[in-house]
Amino acid sequence: MTGEVFVLGGAQSDFARNMEREGNGMFDLFREVAEASFAATGVEPAEVDTAHVGNFVGELFTGQGQLGGFFGHVHPDLAGVPASRHEAACASGSIAILAATAEIEAGRYDLALVLGIELMRNVPGQTAAEHLGAAAWVGQEANEARYLWPWMFSKVEEEYEKRHGIDRAHLRAISENNFANGKRNPNAQTRGWAVTDEHLGENDEVNPRIEGRLRKSDCGQVTDGAAAIFLASRAYAEKWAKRRGIPLESVPRIKGWGHTTAPLMYQRKVNDSEGQPYVFPFVRKAMMDALGRASLADVYACDGVEVHDCFSITEYMAIDHFGITPPGESWRAIEDGTIALGGKLPVNASGGLIGTGHPVGATGVRMMLDSWRQVTGNAGDYQIDGARNIATFNVGGSATTACSFVVGV
Repeated sequence: MTGEVFVLGGAQSDFARNMEREGNGMFDLFREVAEASFAATGVEPAEVDTAHVGNFVGELFTGQGQLGGFFGHVHPDLAGVPASRHEAACASGSIAILAATAEIEAGRYDLALVLGIELMRNVPGQTAAEHLGAAAWVGQEANEARYLWPWMFSKVEEEYEKRHGIDRAHLRAISENNFANGKRNPNAQTRGWAVTDEHLGENDEVNPRIEGRLRKSDCGQVTDGAAAIFLASRAYAEKWAKRRGIPLESVPRIKGWGHTTAPLMYQRKVNDSEGQPYVFPFVRKAMMDALGRASLADVYACDGVEVHDCFSITEYMAIDHFGITPPGESWRAIEDGTIALGGKLPVNASGGLIGTGHPVGATGVRMMLDSWRQVTGNAGDYQIDGARNIATFNVGGSATTACSFVVGV
């Protein structure tokens, strides 16, 4: 990277909450998490130079757009601060982070507040599925699907079956691992759920098929939530660290990043990658770019990975694309315990999207916040021992947008 970007920490909401039932809306959650991030870091609102929001379809779920204007209602000192809203489906939060890092690297600003947010539980499930379908090519693909994204990622599972073969027991194991990790996370949507073998099995009444091959336990959650982080230049980070009484060397940095955008249509992607070792070569490129920019030889130079498990098959794909295993052999890392908490390279120690929840626009920001927690020793019951580098992978659409970061000390 051309300039250092430091991660100062932040805050997130409890992903188990339902804002509609509480009688609260988008701004209530926005303000709460922004204020919590100031309290957690000791940053003053008057110090913020620039602000960014990650959000996918706030207009569809709540009718609300122009979310950057909310900052000035959080605190008077944020009025007038330049703010932008960013959209890349489920990768919206990571795109907001990338925009903030670019401004800091360019020397425009020293301190950025990045907040990701989505409200999704205020409409019936079918309506939510229709809203989220905006990340596909509307009217051009998946027209026969009732639930578009389970239908689409069932196609990904079929592609793995065709190219490499796949055993659904390994996908069940991914879900089981992420639900178990989520129980350790005090902000996880599913931490209080009773998830039994039957809930993960083939019983259509307990674990119904949603679309194609995918069952309920394969799916990430529909979530209300927000997360916020502060990103800073070296100049600000030095002052902040001195004020906090900590060495600058203990403040995490974004060591590497990767960002690619593939053609929108799913079938175009898999047609283009026919005969190649990776189903989604541009996903692989984003991951390798992040590791390369961090000067890491491979993913095993990291201590853990937070990946986008919108469905169990998405994590299965991320395992081999990250190089945890050779292409098509993700099952090896599942069977030998590599990805478990306490394994050689824990994947989704937080619980991921299946265990923790998936407020779409917030997910990329939450991943970076959890990376900060891990490398600063603040992850509590889901702490990875001795973590110094954590990699992330956040995807939008059918692997249309791929973003990856390495955060470390």
